Amino acid sequence: MSENSHKRVLLVKYGEIALRKRNRPIYEKQLADAIRGKINSPDIRVTREQGRLLVERVNGDLETEAVVEKIKRVFGITAFCPSIKTDTKNLDEIKRLSLEFLRAYSLRSSGPENGEISFKVETKRGDKSYPLTSREISSEVGGYILDNLPGLKVDVHKPDIILWIELRYHTYIYAAVIPGEGGLPYGSSGKGVLLLSGGIDSPVAGYLTARRGVEILPVYFHSPPYTSERAADKVYDIAKQLAPYTRGLKLYTVRFTDIQMYLYENVKPEKLTLFLKRAMLSVSSRVAFRENAHCLITGDSIGQVSSQTIHSIEAINSASKLPVIRPLAAMDKQQIIDIAQKIGTFEISVRPYEDCCTLFQAEHPECRPKASAIENIESRLRELPGLLEEAFNNSGIIEVP
Repeated sequence: MSENSHKRVLLVKYGEIALRKRNRPIYEKQLADAIRGKINSPDIRVTREQGRLLVERVNGDLETEAVVEKIKRVFGITAFCPSIKTDTKNLDEIKRLSLEFLRAYSLRSSGPENGEISFKVETKRGDKSYPLTSREISSEVGGYILDNLPGLKVDVHKPDIILWIELRYHTYIYAAVIPGEGGLPYGSSGKGVLLLSGGIDSPVAGYLTARRGVEILPVYFHSPPYTSERAADKVYDIAKQLAPYTRGLKLYTVRFTDIQMYLYENVKPEKLTLFLKRAMLSVSSRVAFRENAHCLITGDSIGQVSSQTIHSIEAINSASKLPVIRPLAAMDKQQIIDIAQKIGTFEISVRPYEDCCTLFQAEHPECRPKASAIENIESRLRELPGLLEEAFNNSGIIEVP
């Protein structure tokens, strides 16, 4: 690219990755690899650019809208900035390119009713050897635009358009800042097993945990004939909705009928849900050990139902030696619903097909159990360990692309 030429590219911003100090290059590489995997094109390269990632075509302009659509669900990205890139550091050339860019951008923007659009220029000077300060560059460029583009006015407080100039290894000019998902690159924080039902909560728990960089392995407990194939289809559709945020999902399906009926026949009704959840944790722990996962993930929200009181959580937890992550613990139902609607799982979750968690519920379930009492009762359920092992050994796997 000659000094006076430029092309359309995409600057990708990341947030807390920048705070990782010596591990920062590792996270940057993981994020770049995730972007490359989603784009999957030999003509497009992803490189590091002094605190940013740069996505560009090897030759020519990048179709930024199409690329953003492909990578908008990649965790770790805080913002996308469709930009023009140039090698020039000459101020007169930067002025000219900024004017050209803003003229085209303002024509696409809807200004106030009177047709006058306000703007300001913000400069980030990653190249500290540049002879002018960021404020001086902004002032020079802003004055030049004001003199040469009628219909604009300067507003440094609440402008309609902010024109950004970034001086790094190259020079970048952009105005649109498209929010990303944030978080950490998927898989950078290890692996966890997600207890996935057809309800509203567990898909949100999976999304939030994946957003923190944890690779998720969903496990679904199915109880035919008490739960229909449509209930299973609902869970598969939820997994498909989560898959674009990941690298695809390996969905474990566990036939839970024999365990459920055995507990139904041998446990008091008010304690049944506690034992069912302990059984699910036990089987999920076996999946975790097989997959070298480090935790279990559930959609529990403190106090939402009787099995999610602090006392109940304590009584359930000891069924697993692994830590149980509960990302929804301090959320209320509306907060959870808002996220479910954002990620597209809510409309699937409210389909009227029951899963095994809602079967055989007692009218007055116990909400202040003693963990030691629950463990003592379970120790007398002689057939339960064999049923748990059988359910795990007969589990199926569905690849969700």
